[in-house]
Amino acid sequence: MAQDYHHGVRVVEINEGTRPIRTVATAVIGLIATAPNAAAAVAASLTVDFAAAGSGVQFTAAQPGSNGNNIRVRYRDPGEAEAVLTVTVNNEHDISIRLATDIDGAVTTTAADIVTAVNEHTEASALVTAAATGTGTGLVATQSYTALSGGEDEPFPLGKSVLVTDLIGAQADAGEEGTLARDLHAIAGQAKTMVVVIRVAEVDDDANATKANIIEAIPKLLTAEQAVGVKPRILGVPELDDADVLSELIGVAQKLRAFVYGFARGCQTIEEAAAFRDQFGARELMIIWPEFTGFDTATESTRNLSAVARAMGLRAKIDNDTGWHKTLSNVAVNGVTGISQPVFWDLQDPNTDAGYLNANEVTTLIRRDGFRFWGSRTCSNDPLFAFENYTRTAQIVADTMAEAHMWAVDKPMHPSLVKDIVEGINAKFREWKRQGYIIDGEAWFDAEINTPEVLKAGKLYIDYDYTPVPPLENLMLQQRITDRYLVEFADRVAAA
Repeated sequence: MAQDYHHGVRVVEINEGTRPIRTVATAVIGLIATAPNAAAAVAASLTVDFAAAGSGVQFTAAQPGSNGNNIRVRYRDPGEAEAVLTVTVNNEHDISIRLATDIDGAVTTTAADIVTAVNEHTEASALVTAAATGTGTGLVATQSYTALSGGEDEPFPLGKSVLVTDLIGAQADAGEEGTLARDLHAIAGQAKTMVVVIRVAEVDDDANATKANIIEAIPKLLTAEQAVGVKPRILGVPELDDADVLSELIGVAQKLRAFVYGFARGCQTIEEAAAFRDQFGARELMIIWPEFTGFDTATESTRNLSAVARAMGLRAKIDNDTGWHKTLSNVAVNGVTGISQPVFWDLQDPNTDAGYLNANEVTTLIRRDGFRFWGSRTCSNDPLFAFENYTRTAQIVADTMAEAHMWAVDKPMHPSLVKDIVEGINAKFREWKRQGYIIDGEAWFDAEINTPEVLKAGKLYIDYDYTPVPPLENLMLQQRITDRYLVEFADRVAAA
């Protein structure tokens, strides 16, 4: 009873009420690419020179990368006579070198002695390689612990997720060979966004081996969020995708609630492109044909440029500038000057190459006030998700609502908690409606499904519905000729 007694005032916090719901990040690209001559890791190093000795020792980390910057080296005067040169490793990364002395306690160790001792020491040589500098043979002096520096990790290690935020700067590290530098250039030409890169090995003269590396890397997109802190939602393998690669990528996209852009690879005609698209029935995929063309600074020539890479970049740009409710279609693409295959298109005539492709759910390319993607259809076998923005709206609404309610999990399930969840969802729907992302949406608690038995088991069902914004794909203007504007013609002449 004593601990319950209090002569004064106490405050008990009751943290109830709706929580703001933040829309999940949508403009994050997941890119798989090759880069055979990407920048390598740099080994950390330290040079300990003594002018009086005319020589020194350069210590270079045995393993390249930033971990080498944690290694420290010191020379220690033992402060006693007839000491023996010894090397010890402390704390797994501190190399301590106890210098040798003569009968009078004076240091007798040279740089050459240190090089030999370190390189012959099992633990020390696993950390660094020592090499003499200069040509002098004088004695070394004491040196306090000094860290190696300059170690840099490999910017694009094979098979690892890497988050790129500076797309232009990263192109230099990607090298000129492979697809990575071109992909980053294409994306950067459309938008400033985050790109999760997974580099795979390119096998010379063996496309199937390279494909195997790509397919092996695709599931690693699932763990990208744990590795780099963001979830990729716009996926593609520009220049390297085919039906096999896209099939694997769709499965990962469905788990990530992401969207895939793929190229009708190997197709030379509109009929072949339509047949390529017919291999798929997933709402998470859009097929594009043909490619763009433009000037490539690496080859100093005009060449085909990946439409998929530019679709990924443009998707991120539209998400940031307009919103995920707007489709890819009919937005100008930067950095291209042509189309790789002739595609007949007319705004008013459905009987064109572009009309045929769109009717067969293939997005194509057109030239009108610049170059544009033309088509909003997915490969969905469900008409509810026929349009790109229908799929992405469903994905984003689902993830936003789920991720925003982690706070509610394991809370005591009072009626007030249920009310807070419902009101929070409805508040988000009202926000999205005002912004134009959806037509409308509403959440509610259904007492019929939330029976006492369900609630007792710790389960709660919250229902909500929403209406995505339809794209204006087919504008039909009805033109009529009439005489009714001539009825009062004579009166108007007289009045004039």
